[in-house]
Amino acid sequence: MCRYGIPKNIVSDNGKQFTSESVIQFYEKYGIQNTFVSVEHPQANGQAESANKVILMGIKRRLDKEKKEWVNALPQVLWSYHTTTHSTMGETPFKMVYGADAMIPVEIHSSSWRSSIESPLENAKAMKTSLDLVDEVREAAHLRKFTVKRRAARKYDSKVIPREFKEGDLVLKRPMGRDKGG
Repeated sequence: MCRYGIPKNIVSDNGKQFTSESVIQFYEKYGIQNTFVSVEHPQANGQAESANKVILMGIKRRLDKEKKEWVNALPQVLWSYHTTTHSTMGETPFKMVYGADAMIPVEIHSSSWRSSIESPLENAKAMKTSLDLVDEVREAAHLRKFTVKRRAARKYDSKVIPREFKEGDLVLKRPMGRDKGG
């Protein structure tokens, strides 16, 4: 919270670490809205599940037979995930958090087309400017994400065949919780 501020929303499962009295009081004190997702239906938290899927695929690509070494591959996979432009947002997660593009360590101490060596005062001013613009970057990404989702919904809806059900029609009903489609 010291680094990134107080979150507006937290999505979690119904675990005790998220539902205890002290945590509920903490949420209320800071005005944090908590949305609970069923443990049996993690797809409801689509963003986290999508990120986990990409991270897991990245780890699997880096590992051959040494599956126990996944922890060593995780930092590189996370760096890749955080510095890759996401198509729905049009930005990298790194830029969404810090308001600037990430730099690899080699770029930090040398001038390049992406960086220049500045005095500490000039650097502090540039960082403040970037942080002032981070809300605009986030808003633009949010609008782009909304537009992409709306476009995808229109495309999906155009292919849906409308069906009308009448009393007495036969339908297939699956019991809840039996399979992933349930």
